[in-house]
Amino acid sequence: MTFEELQQQRHYLLLECVSGSNAYNLQLPSSDRDLKGIFIMPQEELYGMTQTAQVANSTNDEVYFEIKRFLELLEKNNPNILELLNTTDCNRLYAHPLMSMIRTEDFLSRLCLETFAGYAKSQIKKARGLNKKINQSHTAVRKSIMEFCHVIRDSQSIPLQQWLTENNIRQEDCGLAAINHFRDVYALFHRGQFTQPVQFKGIFSGEKANDVQLSAVPKDVRPAAIMNCNKDGYTVYCKDFASYWEWVALRNQARYQHNKELGADYDSKHMMHTFRLLTMAEEIARYQEVRVFRQDREFLLRIRNGAFTYDQLLEMAAEKLDNMEALYAASDLPDHPDPEKTAALLTRIRATFYGQKK
Repeated sequence: MTFEELQQQRHYLLLECVSGSNAYNLQLPSSDRDLKGIFIMPQEELYGMTQTAQVANSTNDEVYFEIKRFLELLEKNNPNILELLNTTDCNRLYAHPLMSMIRTEDFLSRLCLETFAGYAKSQIKKARGLNKKINQSHTAVRKSIMEFCHVIRDSQSIPLQQWLTENNIRQEDCGLAAINHFRDVYALFHRGQFTQPVQFKGIFSGEKANDVQLSAVPKDVRPAAIMNCNKDGYTVYCKDFASYWEWVALRNQARYQHNKELGADYDSKHMMHTFRLLTMAEEIARYQEVRVFRQDREFLLRIRNGAFTYDQLLEMAAEKLDNMEALYAASDLPDHPDPEKTAALLTRIRATFYGQKK
């Protein structure tokens, strides 16, 4: 079963809903229309060698889960799956009568503390990293390892490039020797120090080198300089550089521009959904309901529109999280859904569906 095949054989659909911002009542004129749904694979595929867990279109804004995969995720109290099951009627495009067998109350459990609130925690952590990226900048060209090397002059250090320039020396004419018990510190020698020809490899193998290199150096010669290479600092910088430009390449440009215009140093849409998840987690503990259609639209859109500072949002989120464990401890939710009931439910749904097709 592929996405295209499912669209041509829609009798295998069990549920189809508008999802995302439209389902949450958080849509704007520019919002996309996303779809999610559930299907049941053809019986012959069920008995065959290959089975399909889910299908999606090329842009991944239309996603459909096979009934087994759906129930597996539902049993884990996956937020996206619980939201799909509880999409309001106005956003349900189609529901097979068999969907009446799947009841939210049979699946809600204390797992939601981790799946909803825990996911929100991870999003806050991610937001901190995103905050860092928004407020940092890297040149298009990565720094070389040479920029992390310094030599000792008198009682201070100067950049290696400065020392080479001042002494009219090329790095290719130099050789390094390790110094015992001094990590990443080297004795630096230059060919001009020797009366006999010496073969030095140079400090670096080339412009794209990621490390220094050692050379064979004659004994009993005083080094021209002592050099340190901050390899740890270079490693951290390279990771940050790569992470930053990956973020630039993958970021949603419209959202980035929106945040830039707001003057917000965080992804405001990202933080809006973090608070949506936290509030939904509270509601599950208090009312044992998954409220997809948000009545707190005004507050959530204020977050999206940059009405709060980044620090204010973190403080409000921390307060919600502090109260969350007490809410779940006081609720009468089970620790987790009953896996035997889930298995029996899947069997009933398949037996009924395939029986109707005979």
